[in-house]
Amino acid sequence: MPNVTPNVEFDTVAREWRCKWKDEDDKASLVAAQKALEEILPEVKAVDGVKSVQRIVCGGCLDFKVITSLPADKFGAWDEKEFAPEKAFLEKLKSIPGIDTVETQTFTIMPM
Repeated sequence: MPNVTPNVEFDTVAREWRCKWKDEDDKASLVAAQKALEEILPEVKAVDGVKSVQRIVCGGCLDFKVITSLPADKFGAWDEKEFAPEKAFLEKLKSIPGIDTVETQTFTIMPM
């Protein structure tokens, strides 16, 4: 099993796409971000090995996050494809009025 240190193992690697949305105009930027996700969701779910795709929304700090998890041994192949459709999705988010701080992060997950 892969590990970060001998006592920090993991079996899953995840890619997070995140942004901040504005509460203005009846949360129009959140509505648009969700629509953008729905448009690419079939492509994300079709990535070889996908274990889960989760959407997280925080109404307090105005976060919109999409987390795609794969088995550790399948993640590298998606990385080689530049996490498609990541680039198109992030560009779409950046074009939405009221969306800012568009970022990505890769991290490991291990059930305890």
